[in-house]
Amino acid sequence: MSALLQSEVGIRMGCFAVVFAAMALWELLAPCRRLSIHKPPRWGSNLGLFVLNSLLLRLVAPLGAVGAAYLAQENAWGLFNRWETPYEFALLLSIVSLDLVVYLQHVMFHAVPLFWRFHLVHHADLDFDITTGLRFHTVEILLSWAIKSAAILLLGPPAAAVIGFEVLLNATSMFNHGNVQLPRRVDSLFRWIVVTPDMHRVHHSWEHIEMNCNFGFNFPWWDRLFSTYRDQPRDGHLDMTVGLKQIRDETRAERLPGMLSLPFTASTTDSEAINEESTSEANDGRPRNH
Repeated sequence: MSALLQSEVGIRMGCFAVVFAAMALWELLAPCRRLSIHKPPRWGSNLGLFVLNSLLLRLVAPLGAVGAAYLAQENAWGLFNRWETPYEFALLLSIVSLDLVVYLQHVMFHAVPLFWRFHLVHHADLDFDITTGLRFHTVEILLSWAIKSAAILLLGPPAAAVIGFEVLLNATSMFNHGNVQLPRRVDSLFRWIVVTPDMHRVHHSWEHIEMNCNFGFNFPWWDRLFSTYRDQPRDGHLDMTVGLKQIRDETRAERLPGMLSLPFTASTTDSEAINEESTSEANDGRPRNH
């Protein structure tokens, strides 16, 4: 157990470096869309926010979510610590269950106005690429850690499952935010197994009905199960507009100080209004899947 804990940071950093380098190279060689914002300052802000969040979370919770797994194990809390379960089955079911928690959390961050205020920083990015998958407000990161930790205490998963899930979540977040091309046939097959860039790009459309679809990060099944799946953006991947309609100022949307203050300065952040607009758009006769 102690060996696993000691290697956790190395495992996560190693996987992050490999996936980030691979996706950055893929974006360079085969981009899907032309970026609209100058790349160096935007990447500097998005990566700067990621580093800030990582350092602060390490300060607040040195063991991260895996610490909750050890706490649950030591106190025999959670389902898997109460009932004997084959280890391999517990690993698999834990990862799938935690992914469902992240899906539901994502839906909640869109539906609850207070949470949306912080989540909108992720959606305010005027471009969509690998760094978008690392761009979350610091408060959202802390809330997400608290929600995952609570779920872990209730579930009681093996620590290895939590580490595996965190590595997978980080890797798939970079993958499905990648500004990369996948052949249509390959994408159609992959999106039954994992959330693909084309599938998740729909979620970053400035059209509210599309923004409130495709909430999954790792696995695509939840969107299909809960009827939040949309196959393609109405305007196509090359012509769709990324970001938020009410936040088009590069200083606020793409600079670190503006990103950090955005939840407190944005004037149009009412999730109920977004949902009302989504409902009106949904009633215009256009199908969700096409």
